[in-house]
Amino acid sequence: MNVFKINNDEKEYSVTRTLRIKEELLNRLEEIAYKHDISTNKLIIKCIEYALDNMEEDKDDKENSN
Repeated sequence: MNVFKINNDEKEYSVTRTLRIKEELLNRLEEIAYKHDISTNKLIIKCIEYALDNMEEDKDDKENSN
């Protein structure tokens, strides 16, 4: 499995979305972002990218996508 790395050097075009997130989870994310001197938004994006890149696909999901 890849190592999760937090860096602050990527700039990309983005779109605006509204998401609901548990307050406890947001507090944890904000704390981590503060410690690494990045925005909470950038950390959330990194977490989502990491999860998607390392997600195990179910065999049925692979068959249904073709």
